[in-house]
Amino acid sequence: MARRKPDVTPMRPDVPIYPIGVAARILGVHPRTLRIYENEGLIEPAHVGSRRLFSTNDIQWIRCLRSFIHDEGISIPGLKKLLNLVPCWEVGGCPPEVHEHCQARVDRAVAKTLHMVGDDAAAREAKEADREKRKTAVQKKKQQFSG
Repeated sequence: MARRKPDVTPMRPDVPIYPIGVAARILGVHPRTLRIYENEGLIEPAHVGSRRLFSTNDIQWIRCLRSFIHDEGISIPGLKKLLNLVPCWEVGGCPPEVHEHCQARVDRAVAKTLHMVGDDAAAREAKEADREKRKTAVQKKKQQFSG
């Protein structure tokens, strides 16, 4: 009689503990798929040295991404544009009781860079600064692995 393996869950869902191979196996994808998502700026796994580590939240977010791409038929460039305009739960049509408790939700429509509330010009500048930070980070990673 085989012993059943216990379910192992991290103490916190935001702690990156899964290397890329394990994350890929959990998701049923090739590790290259996860690298493509990262190069496109859709995911941001933690880097420890040259290793990518994924959290439970990252894995949940990737499941959502794959649903957008495969079930909804949204292209990666189209998805990137959509996520800059509206939060992920609006793209996926998640009801409030789901997205309010989802720890993997992504809202790139709201700028993270500090700006004055109510100042539309400052909000646009903050959002553009966020976009530039993401673009710079992706370019830096590409240079790191190509050179």
